[in-house]
Amino acid sequence: MNREQRGARHVPVLLRRADELLGPALTEPGAVYVDATLGLGGHAEHFLSAYPGLRLVGLDRDTEALRLAGERLAPFADRITLVHTRYDGIADALEQAGLDPIGSVSGILMDLGVSSMQLDEAERGFAYSVDAPLDMRMDPSTGITAADVLNTYSHGDLARVLKNYGEERFAGKIASEVLRRRAQRPFTSSGELVELLYATIPAAARRTGGHPAKRTFQALRVEVNGELDSLRAALPAALDSLRLGGRIVVMSYQSLEDRVVKQELAARTTSRTPVDLPVELPGMGPEFRLLTRGAEKATEQEIEENPRAAPVRMRAAERIEKSS
Repeated sequence: MNREQRGARHVPVLLRRADELLGPALTEPGAVYVDATLGLGGHAEHFLSAYPGLRLVGLDRDTEALRLAGERLAPFADRITLVHTRYDGIADALEQAGLDPIGSVSGILMDLGVSSMQLDEAERGFAYSVDAPLDMRMDPSTGITAADVLNTYSHGDLARVLKNYGEERFAGKIASEVLRRRAQRPFTSSGELVELLYATIPAAARRTGGHPAKRTFQALRVEVNGELDSLRAALPAALDSLRLGGRIVVMSYQSLEDRVVKQELAARTTSRTPVDLPVELPGMGPEFRLLTRGAEKATEQEIEENPRAAPVRMRAAERIEKSS
């Protein structure tokens, strides 16, 4: 199947629920919808079709994804602005679209993690099930690769990456084996790394918790793409861009991402008035209200329709008027 066919068959994750949460903010003519992780444009296509007055600002760091999404969204060309940037570039993207980065946006969707296209293209090196070059860059035009990390990081830095970003119990042991093997020959392919992980992680641990390469590949991908740092910078900018009544939906695929989202939303939905005061101080009330109870997960039916929805954690919030 070629890239165009994959794009046509791409099933957006939790589309119905995303529409339920974002839809009420997108009904007014001229409403601005930001898709901060455009990917193949599945969510964007739905919202542009469902809300004829909607304007899209779509962001993606992957130039190939932008090209394919642009083709898919061509019928809406007069209502879209596509920008090559990471999601922490949302303020600049809005300015490029002629919009104020503060208070001009009606709805934002952030569908985090690696995209379907990136997983499906073996040569990108994201999938541990296929032997491919150790790249893992979401923007293949810039930055270090996973091979660079494996071949140049010190033992301490590599173990830190595996432990912090992959929550890998055997981070130190894996780092030691990587350094031993790279002294003989640099790592170039995902198959070499998977073979090392099978040989290094104890058999008892390999029998639980999924594929033994899952945590290491996640850690390398997060490090290569600066995903958590980008997310920490993106969320405040995204929330600041929302108008009164504007809504944000964030879909995370691993606990580290979800923790960052949870913390930022908690800070914005909590009053800053000291707890011992009997009344809310002016301007100190919460800026947002939560639209989901905790992190919502996909239903069994949704997972059956789209298996990639299985790990998703969805959170949503709406901007409200602070007490004055």
